[in-house]
Amino acid sequence: MNILFVCLGNICRSPAGENIFRHAVKQAGVADQWEIDSSGTEAWHTGKGPDARMTKTLESRGIEVTGKARQISEQDLQDFDLILTMDNENFANVCKLDTKGHYGGKIKKFTSFCKQHTETEVPDPYYGGQDGFELVADMLEDGCTSIIETYSQ
Repeated sequence: MNILFVCLGNICRSPAGENIFRHAVKQAGVADQWEIDSSGTEAWHTGKGPDARMTKTLESRGIEVTGKARQISEQDLQDFDLILTMDNENFANVCKLDTKGHYGGKIKKFTSFCKQHTETEVPDPYYGGQDGFELVADMLEDGCTSIIETYSQ
């Protein structure tokens, strides 16, 4: 199964989702069932690695951080089985790429998989402090566990 995590610039939330999920599927012994990537709805940071603060947060949890920012494309709608957006704006922007309405069933809000967190959006930690990065990592760990339970065989 192919999964794509999407946020605005692809340097904080979506690469965190990608790396947390990659770590979680390895821990669950189902890594061979998944192709995992992330992207942003904007191209501001294309080619850059994940934000240093998010990298530090994930590494402190024993999670390896890899990847380079890229912008989502219409081709991604076809290539990925599950496209998870971090907030309502990301969701709307990804849905706009689906001009013919063929892929709506695979575009979902990440928070719909969270069991321990009730927030309806994964907040952007970029302009905040360390607490924001920790909250995002906590939410992503929560939802990623649920995704594995839902889709892995």
